[in-house]
Amino acid sequence: MDIERLTWRTSSFSSGNDDNGSCVEVAPLATGVAVRDTKDRSRAPHVYSRPAWESLLRAIRVTELG
Repeated sequence: MDIERLTWRTSSFSSGNDDNGSCVEVAPLATGVAVRDTKDRSRAPHVYSRPAWESLLRAIRVTELG
């Protein structure tokens, strides 16, 4: 995986002055999603299958709404 060629997207909830270090970027893959730390892009991204990513998003939405 050539991470430099991926199209990375930063969360709309991230701000340019995020001092708590909680920003991440995501990039779509053919079989899932890559996630990396915005503040340390030199580290390898975490890669999740599409079903695992969708499960995570569902859990976040339930937590936010519940």
